Amino acid sequence: MSDSRVNELGLPIDFDVPGWQAREMPPGKVLEGRVCDVLPVDMDVHAADLHAANLLDKEHRIWVYLAYGPFETEADYREWMQATCLSKDPMFHAIVSKETGKAQGVASLMRINPAMGAIEVGHINYSPLLQRTKAATEAMYLLAKHVFDDLGYRRYEWKCNSLNERSCAAAKRLGFTYEGTFRQDMVYKGMNRDTAWYSMLDSEWPAVRAGFEAWLDDGNFAEDGQQRSGLGELIRAERQAD
Repeated sequence: MSDSRVNELGLPIDFDVPGWQAREMPPGKVLEGRVCDVLPVDMDVHAADLHAANLLDKEHRIWVYLAYGPFETEADYREWMQATCLSKDPMFHAIVSKETGKAQGVASLMRINPAMGAIEVGHINYSPLLQRTKAATEAMYLLAKHVFDDLGYRRYEWKCNSLNERSCAAAKRLGFTYEGTFRQDMVYKGMNRDTAWYSMLDSEWPAVRAGFEAWLDDGNFAEDGQQRSGLGELIRAERQAD
């Protein structure tokens, strides 16, 4: 008598993905939020605003863990954008403030694997105008929602330099799970990079989405703009309830 918990190969039923079909490449659409929009980068529209916003980082801290930058002139920044930001993978997105109409940061969907339903968010670079704002979090929500709800991907990845404590903390806050560190994974700017891997699965997304939406709700913010509950706290609560 066969065990109902295994398939015909004797593997756990969880190995089966009934009816799986390859997903589509991201189409490059506008993701509209309440305080920001996330849309494919357009050099003519976004380059000047992004460069000006990045220059507000006088100590060049936003470039420390990136393989490129800083860019002193807009011409240099445009040259880099031309070479790096206009492909379908990585697909760079500008994060545009609803209040000002100006781009304040970028993030990309990259290492896109439609056959396996896996995709990574990377090249995240927030100018000082975007850091620690509601838009910064909403942008990550909009991208994750697009990956899971619109495109139907199974796995969403976040990778960063293991020394980048702020990026590691951000991954955990946003609902990603630490999977391990790839030692001596890269060399950039003459330095070693051990890469910390994080992931989020489609089965985990409903609870993470609910946490995001509870955090983004106007009722979660006091009149002075301070949050009442943290995002990580809300996601943990949704996971426990689930």
